[in-house]
Amino acid sequence: MNTSNATPVVPKKLLFPFILVTSLFALWGFANAVTDPMVQAFKKVLELTNSQAAWVQMAFYGGYFCMALPAALFVRRYTYKSGILVGLTLYAVGALLFYPAATTGMFWFFCLGLYILTFGLAFLETTANPYILAMGDSKTATRRLNLSQAFNPVGLIAGLLVAKFFVLDLLQSDDVDDFSALDQTQKMLIKSADLMVIRNPYVILGLVVLAILVLIAINKMPQAKGEGATPSIKSTFATLFQNNRYTFGVLSLVLYMGAQIGCWTYIYQYAESKEISSSTAANYQLAAFVLFTLGRAVGTYLLKFLSPGKLLFYFACLGGLCTLGVIVLEANSGLICLVLVSLFLSIMFPTIYGIALDGLKEDQAKIGAAGLVMAIVGGALLPKIQGMIIDLGGAGVDDIKMMGLSEMNLSFILPLICFLSISIYGIWIHRKDAKLNS
Repeated sequence: MNTSNATPVVPKKLLFPFILVTSLFALWGFANAVTDPMVQAFKKVLELTNSQAAWVQMAFYGGYFCMALPAALFVRRYTYKSGILVGLTLYAVGALLFYPAATTGMFWFFCLGLYILTFGLAFLETTANPYILAMGDSKTATRRLNLSQAFNPVGLIAGLLVAKFFVLDLLQSDDVDDFSALDQTQKMLIKSADLMVIRNPYVILGLVVLAILVLIAINKMPQAKGEGATPSIKSTFATLFQNNRYTFGVLSLVLYMGAQIGCWTYIYQYAESKEISSSTAANYQLAAFVLFTLGRAVGTYLLKFLSPGKLLFYFACLGGLCTLGVIVLEANSGLICLVLVSLFLSIMFPTIYGIALDGLKEDQAKIGAAGLVMAIVGGALLPKIQGMIIDLGGAGVDDIKMMGLSEMNLSFILPLICFLSISIYGIWIHRKDAKLNS
């Protein structure tokens, strides 16, 4: 049983900075959720294959990989507040780039905007996650991060609602039975109108982020840069790579992100294979986000009684079981299983993150956090591979059958493998910690 019950999760003197930093979790949750449906939107509007449309996720999550380490080095040298301000600036710039991107109608321009936007998210996540872990007793660090991460789904739900009502419901290309059969003039008119629809949420988001930047800039934040000698990057990396708890944690986070983004992005294509519209599919994703939010709350509570490793093991096994249902079941049953997966995805990111950084010194944790944020690249790589599996029979989502199952269903073997691997990490950590505490 966890013995941290009597220790306050957040000390009273750190409550305000905790609330301020926790608000950022909702901010990047919004960006994640509003972007997932864009894969399907760009596929329709620009007539892309599933694999080509997956470049949206490649750009989005690839930005995390490229900027996480520079962000950690920046925060290591300067302050958490400086890191947050740089992150919000890049976030706003990337979002506002959607304005010229929509004007040119170039797919790569949209991807560039997402790429820069996630430079900002990399700064925010590299800063906020270890900051939250440091805001109190180490015994309650994982619970504290789960509490902050519980506000991430608030942003997810808001982002999805915006995507549904202000993007998917307004796309003219989605109302045409065979968009590719239209003549070029009709296509161009619809394309221009739809690109403006895609543009608007991001431009408004950029302006909101600028307002939040000003709010944080005028408030005082504790936790300045560390004092005293700072270990070299080389020695810090050497220490981290020798720590199996950390290195396997990074690998588990790569797999988790691949499973999460695959399940959230391809819910639209999965629904399409069952002849369900993108707008209706958004309702299923909304249900998934609600379960994700519920799972975060339940998981944070269960950590009072279960070790992080054991809870991770249970949730990964149940997530894998639901994914198996996505693969073998047809019609709405498979789609319901895909929605249920989010309940068990809920606690994985903060729990793996907390486990991996447990026991590290502050300077090691700052660089270690960069490695964990870089692991978010799994959300770019694995969905890209999953998109290639879906495209095996063509650009559709139900072109061929293998072993009696469509290519769409079989593509979810990839998330299933991820869940099984994460469950192994969870039970290994549980047994390792139980042995140390015995």
